[in-house]
Amino acid sequence: MATFHPRMQSAIEGITVLGELRWRAWDGVIADVWDVACAPGARGEYVSEAPRLVVVLDQDGPGGIRVADSPPCSSAPLDRAPLTYVPAGLRVWARVEEIQRLRHLDLHIDVAALHGRLSDEIDAEALETPRLKFADERLSTLARLVAAECVEPGSLHDLYGDSLISAMLVALLRVGPLTRRRRGRLPPRQLKRAIEYIEDNCSRTIRLQELAELTGLSQSYFCSAFKASTGMPPHKWQMRARIDRTKALLEKPEMTLAAAAAAAGFSDQAHLTRVFRQVVGTTPAAWQRNRAA
Repeated sequence: MATFHPRMQSAIEGITVLGELRWRAWDGVIADVWDVACAPGARGEYVSEAPRLVVVLDQDGPGGIRVADSPPCSSAPLDRAPLTYVPAGLRVWARVEEIQRLRHLDLHIDVAALHGRLSDEIDAEALETPRLKFADERLSTLARLVAAECVEPGSLHDLYGDSLISAMLVALLRVGPLTRRRRGRLPPRQLKRAIEYIEDNCSRTIRLQELAELTGLSQSYFCSAFKASTGMPPHKWQMRARIDRTKALLEKPEMTLAAAAAAAGFSDQAHLTRVFRQVVGTTPAAWQRNRAA
């Protein structure tokens, strides 16, 4: 929780923050409560590295907010629905009309912690699907309770707020009972393509974005589906591929450990030895001696 920072970029016009920001942090989630004054035609442009849920708690004025994932925002429907879910990396535009003051709650979600919190059973497609301006009475009620904990932290145990956050995430992402959950897997052709790419390029750093683009999927969906298909995340598969390449290199009697480490993509011989022992259960030197015997 302490290391999660929801890096967000914004450009606003006609929006003035009133008072101090009130916020709380729970496991994998940071919750902010904002009070703002809105001038006529107030607008903003936002993009965040983390998924977020924005909940309008109160407003002064009869109008609504136009939200769009592409400009011009003025063509989006004017809507008073209180909830907007924005996936990571999606740039959105908002325009406030006939609202003088606004209070809203922002929930910034750490995806890695989210999978840990909900047993890695999250549907990656739900994380990647925008839901701009929707209504959900259950989520709105939970949001008000979370906002109250941000504004005036009570005397209750942190488990209270943490439970509210868990309930919101389950409702937002529509996580069903454990027996009904199904993890999405990669189609065989996509899985084969990804594995071949990892093994062919294992000696260098492979960015998750490369693999996602290779299969035509988002990064979070690919990572989840790859793990569901293979039992391990892509970076662990790459590390095993490096170990297999090291073994092939060490079949040559003249091959030194330092040369094998460099050729397989390890930072040095010590790095190779540490990882090799973790994966194989013995050191590369001992493995090489046993193969030569």
